[in-house]
Amino acid sequence: MAIEQRGAYGGARTIDRAAVDVGLRKYMLGVYNYMASGVFLTGVVAMLVASSPTMLQLIFGTPLKWVVILSPLAFVLAMNFGLQRFSATAIQAMFWGLCVAYGLSFASIFLVFTGESIARVFFISAGAFAALSLYGYTTKRDLSPIGSFLIMGMFGLIIATVVNMFIGSDAMQFAISVIGVLIFAGLTAYDTQMIKEMYVEDEESDVRTKKSVMGAMALYISFIAMFMYLLQIFGNRN
Repeated sequence: MAIEQRGAYGGARTIDRAAVDVGLRKYMLGVYNYMASGVFLTGVVAMLVASSPTMLQLIFGTPLKWVVILSPLAFVLAMNFGLQRFSATAIQAMFWGLCVAYGLSFASIFLVFTGESIARVFFISAGAFAALSLYGYTTKRDLSPIGSFLIMGMFGLIIATVVNMFIGSDAMQFAISVIGVLIFAGLTAYDTQMIKEMYVEDEESDVRTKKSVMGAMALYISFIAMFMYLLQIFGNRN
C-alpha cells in the first residue's frame, strides 16, 4: 500500500508502506542477530575460561580481575561517547570486545552455580526476554515515561549494589536481585520500542549499522543483567 507524505514546502512524495515495513523488519532482525551472537560469544568465552584452571587463576587470582570486571564499563562508555567519531567497523569491534569482556568475568558463575541451574535460568531469561521485546515492538503505548524512571532506577540499583559489597547482607542482595529483574525487564521493552522508532528508511548504511550495533548492545546488557539477577534468585549453588 502506498501513501502520500507532504513535505514542509508543499511537495509530496509517495511512500510504499509495505517497503518500509520490510525494511524495518530487516533492521530489527539485524539488531537481534547482533545481540544473539553477542550472548553466544559471551557464553563460549565463559565456558572456555571456566574449564581452564590456569586461566581462572590468572584472571581471578591476580589483580587482573579488576581489569576484567571494569572493562565492560569501559567498552560501553567508549561506544556511547565515541559513536559519532568512530566508524561502524570500530563500533562493531568494540561490541564484540564487550561480549568477550563479559565472558571473561562470567566464567566464575560456573564455579558458584551448578551447570543445570545455569542452563535452566538461561532459558527462563531467554523466554522472558523474547516476550518482553515482542511487547515493546508491538505495543502502541508510549513507553518513554517509564523508560526515564527505569533508567533512574538502574543507577539506584548500581549504588545499592556497591553499598552491599561492603555490608554483605543476603537480604539486601535478594531485594537487589528482585528489583534488578523488574528494572531490566522494563528496559527490555522500552529499549525495543526506542530501537524501532529510531529506524529511518532512507539512511546511510554506515549510520544504520551503528544504530543496529548500539541497539543490540542495549538489549544485550538488559538480557545479561536479567539473567544474572535471576541466577542469584533461582540458581543452585555448588
